[in-house]
Amino acid sequence: MIYADNAATTRMSDAAIEAMTACMKETYGNPSSLYGIGQKAKEALEGARDEVVKAIGAEDYREIIFTSGGSEADNQAIRSAAEFGKQAGKMHIISTAFEHHAVLHTLKKLEKEGFEVTLLDVHENGLIRPEEVESAIRPDTCLVTIMYANNEIGTIQPIREIGAICRAKNVLFHTDAVQAIGHINVNVKEDNIDMLSASAHKFHGPKGTGFLYVKKGIKITNLIEGGAQERGKRAGTENVPGIVATGVALKEAIDNLEKNAEITQKKRDRLIAGLKEIPHSAINGDENSRLPGNVNFCFEGIEGESLLLLLDDKGIQASSGSACTSGSLDPSHVLLAIGRVHDVAHGSLRLSINEEITDEEVEYIIKSVKEVVEYLRSFSPIWRDLVAGKKEFIL
Repeated sequence: MIYADNAATTRMSDAAIEAMTACMKETYGNPSSLYGIGQKAKEALEGARDEVVKAIGAEDYREIIFTSGGSEADNQAIRSAAEFGKQAGKMHIISTAFEHHAVLHTLKKLEKEGFEVTLLDVHENGLIRPEEVESAIRPDTCLVTIMYANNEIGTIQPIREIGAICRAKNVLFHTDAVQAIGHINVNVKEDNIDMLSASAHKFHGPKGTGFLYVKKGIKITNLIEGGAQERGKRAGTENVPGIVATGVALKEAIDNLEKNAEITQKKRDRLIAGLKEIPHSAINGDENSRLPGNVNFCFEGIEGESLLLLLDDKGIQASSGSACTSGSLDPSHVLLAIGRVHDVAHGSLRLSINEEITDEEVEYIIKSVKEVVEYLRSFSPIWRDLVAGKKEFIL
């Protein structure tokens, strides 16, 4: 089996599994308890928090709130900015048309509560232009929320420039960095970030654990009420084994970031070059400003679900987009946002690799995709019409 869907989830690292297992066996106390094993659990919890602080360039351990993952962190950040914005008479939020649904659905709900949301257009290369963010900011804007790197097409946004604009305009800036953390350099101070969301299972940590960074001095509201955990901002007994494993996985990812990125990027570029040889295909998103392991293509005249199933038969695990919308028959909202028409967007393939993939596996993927695309086109009525000239090629 060749696993090429790391954007959906990653395999837990051996070190993270060992740390998590040891914690469940030996450090199983409640970190809110005063007796020995509880305090040992608290030490482990705070040790992981310190690892997060160092990994993202934060200033203080109190700026980190552990959550169940990126979706919860997104919700808490956006709802907090909205609530305090409303109190100040500011009910305008800026985001983009190709955000993760954890952001888009939260914004849709806020619109029903009276907020006005501006979704910036995404250009064909999958990038947001900072000057367009600046033009969209109004006196009543309470938040700008733009993802660090797109989960489907892998494009890395000019976050530092956008953050600087927000800082100059005195507008809160949140970024969903779920795909970025552990894969590219992220520094909340240098990037002018006020709030940041992350999820452990995207960088070889466990599922069900993530964190929200909140810059010191920024007020946030609670999604979950109950206890005083996480300094009263996220009630519920902390998932200490998951959090400990998160800290270990994140440290491991950051320590090896540059080396792994270089290895992965070379293999990504070979994949891109190989898939470009398929007639009437196109890469989605900017070729340079993209995550080291992301390859996203559209192939005209085929349907993406069939492509995935046939690749699975060949032992290749891939996707057509976000794992959160895998049950949907609609084309990717991300691909539509960058201008792909419905017919083309339906024929998409996302390969998200890491440093563990071999050169032989890369070549096998290229060969297999070429074979499957040719096979699917051989009995596609759309492809037949394109070849016959009854329809015009788009790609």
